Amino acid sequence: MSRLDAFLAGFEFRTATPTYSPGDELTAIVTGRDGDDAVIRIGDTVLRLPGAADDVTVDEEARVRVTSFDEGSATGEAELR
Repeated sequence: MSRLDAFLAGFEFRTATPTYSPGDELTAIVTGRDGDDAVIRIGDTVLRLPGAADDVTVDEEARVRVTSFDEGSATGEAELR
């Protein structure tokens, strides 16, 4: 293994559109509202929290569980934990 290979071992690029699976739990910042829904944006990925606009405020950290996710459009829905 060369020094360059050793230096770059484990190095990988992050994607701008992370994907999630139903049941995944994460902590994220609520970035906006759309009607009755709160919205979380992580890179280009958007998670909607249906009906949660009154339960959280924008710029608040929230613990959520993903309920559905479409990798093609990098969008999904989640619920507050």
